[in-house]
Amino acid sequence: MTASTTPRTAAARSRLAAAGAIAVAGALLLTGCGDQRDKTGNGAGQSAQGSKAPLFGKLPKKIQDAGVIKVGSDIAYPPVEFKKDGKVVGIDPDIAAALGKELGVKVEFNNGIFDNLLIGLRSKRYDMAMSAMTDTKDRQNGIDAKTGKKVTDGVDFVDYFNAGVSIYTKKGDTKGIATWEDLCGKKIAVQRGTVSDDLAKSQSEKCEKNDKDKISIEAFDTDLEAQTRLKAGGVDAVSSDFPVAAYAVKTADGGNAFEAVGEQVEAAPYGIAVAKDNTQLRDALQAALEAIIKNGAYEKVVKTWGVDAGAVKEAKVNGGS
Repeated sequence: MTASTTPRTAAARSRLAAAGAIAVAGALLLTGCGDQRDKTGNGAGQSAQGSKAPLFGKLPKKIQDAGVIKVGSDIAYPPVEFKKDGKVVGIDPDIAAALGKELGVKVEFNNGIFDNLLIGLRSKRYDMAMSAMTDTKDRQNGIDAKTGKKVTDGVDFVDYFNAGVSIYTKKGDTKGIATWEDLCGKKIAVQRGTVSDDLAKSQSEKCEKNDKDKISIEAFDTDLEAQTRLKAGGVDAVSSDFPVAAYAVKTADGGNAFEAVGEQVEAAPYGIAVAKDNTQLRDALQAALEAIIKNGAYEKVVKTWGVDAGAVKEAKVNGGS
């Protein structure tokens, strides 16, 4: 998913091949985001190991002393992060738990509006932000994607997953939508501050340049609100990150509410965001990600959630475009 001066944000990236989209979709279908300020364990059964953990010494002393990494996350984005039976579950919490095991600290997810997560990071409310956030050069540099102007301090990203953006409609009522170009003159719901939001705005401008009607865009604080709007018939389509869209199509009303249309686009890495001045934590997270990739814990998480087609092979820093 892509807080943002840009999406869960968008500089244009390349389309995914249809085969890649189908592979991820098939895997997902086979497997069974106001700041709320609530703090919840990650639900993965993680326990702190302290100084006995292999990478504990790489952490900043403040985090070593606290024994916890505070994570800002929009916990309404299944299957990436969401609540089930009072616990925070999903791809991100499970990966974070595996990282915490290597680092020897607990990982505490704090719920907030996606568009405000980087603000919380800069104000030291969180140590890191992990919320299906797309790693982009604009976010790295604190650039507003729409104006092209620097508006904030940037962040660094530790990239941990690859995903694109999808469109879905009410099942059996696609309104002739198969591509982004087909959205001219249509209504779409998105989560505010995401890649989908930016793509919709960009596509609407293209529609007008080509003498077509603009896209009517309704932006919501959470993806679930966008889904509700589509169910009610208030919009023609919703766009969100591919794993989220595929999960919604599979699970909403037992799979009878929505259908995916077209191909996944804007393939790019999700990144764990860390303040620019917190290079020690960034490097510790990178080392922990490398460790869980090598020891198989990372592979176990992505296979559990059926999203192994989006798995990374190495832990890159600021690999987004």
